[in-house]
Amino acid sequence: MANETEYITLTLAEVHDLALQAFLRAGLSPEQARAMTDVIAKAEGDESRSHGLYRVMGCVNAVRSGKIDPKAVPTVVSENGAVIRVDAHLGFANHAVELGRERLIAKAKQCGVAVLAINHCYHFSALWGDIEPVAEQGLVAMSCTIGGHFVALAGGVKRAIGTNPFAFAFPRGPSRHPFVFDISSSIVARGEIELYRRAGKPLPEGWGIDKAGKPTRDAAAVLEGAILPFGGHKGAAIGLMVELLAGPLVGDMLGKDSFAADTGDGGPMRGGYIMIAIDPAFFGNGAENVAAGDRWLASLEDDHAPARLPSGRRYRSRKRSEQAGVRVDRSIYDEIKAI
Repeated sequence: MANETEYITLTLAEVHDLALQAFLRAGLSPEQARAMTDVIAKAEGDESRSHGLYRVMGCVNAVRSGKIDPKAVPTVVSENGAVIRVDAHLGFANHAVELGRERLIAKAKQCGVAVLAINHCYHFSALWGDIEPVAEQGLVAMSCTIGGHFVALAGGVKRAIGTNPFAFAFPRGPSRHPFVFDISSSIVARGEIELYRRAGKPLPEGWGIDKAGKPTRDAAAVLEGAILPFGGHKGAAIGLMVELLAGPLVGDMLGKDSFAADTGDGGPMRGGYIMIAIDPAFFGNGAENVAAGDRWLASLEDDHAPARLPSGRRYRSRKRSEQAGVRVDRSIYDEIKAI
């Protein structure tokens, strides 16, 4: 029988302060703590709860285990042509993303296309938060990183690749939010399965397998076994692409190597990161090209209701959260306060 979940309501400012104080008390530098808190508060506001406050304890445990440097200061290693390389120095990725993103935007507007690569980082947050600010500057953006080594190949019976998320953003009109999607190569993020485990609920069919390679709806068994790729071989192919881009291409670890070196503290695993930005202005009439894309997306919203476009639910949740606050699992709140 599922456990009854108790919720409390917090304002977005209270969510931000809760996470910030936890990270500061765990010993993170103010810069790292603020960068991480910003994305956690955004995730809670958009009701992306698997990447919101739920992540705080895992990140704190990752600091306590010693694998993450809470005082790490990211540095720009090189800017060769349109490629910017940043070293996170074994810190969380968020501060490094902020450092490189401004340079990426400027370089894309100078060259038409630019690439940001980050090494030696621990990325735990939703990718849409990384690239939405790029699209708000009128650029098309893509990013990906190697997630935890928890996903089987299509037809496989054990872990082979990471959850390996991939995100895409396209700018829209001045009064519209960018079109953004953020997907893992797995059928669901590992955090979602952990939330099912905490709630004592059975998983939907087809989400994962146990250690013996057998299908199961037991969240704990899947966490010990493997998550399945979305769409079978199609999701597995995207996962392989992401692992090549954010691993060997940028000179960082594969998911299996990161998993083998991990401390098992429940926090993020080390992995490379890559973001690409494209300036539409370099493609003929760039403004009209973006406007044409915006009109098409608007027509889809109008003509295909009740179907919704990716990111539509998040934006509606964001507006609601700004007015009414967010519901937070009381047990998660109590765990964070206990820090």
